[in-house]
Amino acid sequence: MNGRPRIKDIARRLGVSAATVSRALGDTGLVAEPTLSRIREAARELNYRPNASARSLRTRRSMAVLMVVRDVGNPFYLEVMKGVEATARAAGYSVLMGNTENDPDRETDYFDMLRDGHADGMILMTGKLPAKPGFRSSLPAGIPVVVALEVIEGTDFPHVQIDNAAAAEEATQHLIGLGHTRIAHISGPVPEVMAVHRLDGYRRAMTKAGLAIPCGYEPRGDYLLHTGQMLCRALFERADPPTAIFCANDEMAFGAINELRRMGRDVPHDVSVVGFDDLFLSEAFYPPLTTVSQPRAEIGREAMNLLLDLLSGGEVPAEPVQLATQLIVRGTTAPPRQTR
Repeated sequence: MNGRPRIKDIARRLGVSAATVSRALGDTGLVAEPTLSRIREAARELNYRPNASARSLRTRRSMAVLMVVRDVGNPFYLEVMKGVEATARAAGYSVLMGNTENDPDRETDYFDMLRDGHADGMILMTGKLPAKPGFRSSLPAGIPVVVALEVIEGTDFPHVQIDNAAAAEEATQHLIGLGHTRIAHISGPVPEVMAVHRLDGYRRAMTKAGLAIPCGYEPRGDYLLHTGQMLCRALFERADPPTAIFCANDEMAFGAINELRRMGRDVPHDVSVVGFDDLFLSEAFYPPLTTVSQPRAEIGREAMNLLLDLLSGGEVPAEPVQLATQLIVRGTTAPPRQTR
């Protein structure tokens, strides 16, 4: 046999028809055992790979899906993508990464790729639809989009998410339990829903503890490292700076800690810091970051499974798929100096 193995090569080896091999490898359910197992074993032995171009022409599908994120430089998304790609590859799909950088034109371009057939479905992790007039109303009914982690209200897209408010409340309660009373929150980009929910959780914990939130203790961020630095600096230009900061993601927490060090403040002995995400760098950071851990690979797997259900015309859950989080206590939190 010369060149790339083909379906007819498997058929000739086993003495069956090429149509039977095609049905078996296409998971049509029309080929019974033991023939099905024999064909699959022969395909493995011959290192057979389906011709993606031919399959696309036959099925009128691109056999690719888009994973669209706001910042491809954030390592959080790479962990999610591992789960997406493992599930996609098992189903014969490739994964394309789209990076919007909060640019409405880029956001629109990725939806156009989907509508033009360059991708069969989309996992959306930007937290919003393009802010162009009439965009929502122009979306076709049943467009195959799954929203992962973020929340986009007013759509019927399936969602995979966590309880952001409960996780943020637990993170803030950890700081309160250590004895902190002056706790600031560097939020995400309010009014996006995920950022609002984390802000709500922080406020809920503070209210339950009977603690005041001074004006200016809730600066709005955008999940970027330099923003964490800038907003932390502003908090410590106040006459009543906080003794603890809860950041809406790890990247801003890294920025806040870097700025605290630049100002000569020790973490956690002068200021405690909590993040959200549990990036792989969080444990290696010094001191290791106390943070809310999200099941990143599981999020990717669940989102891709939902998308496969959409693409096959199957039932998708009416309610969001909600996954559990865990507060990981490490080295960036400690009681405030005055209580030690």
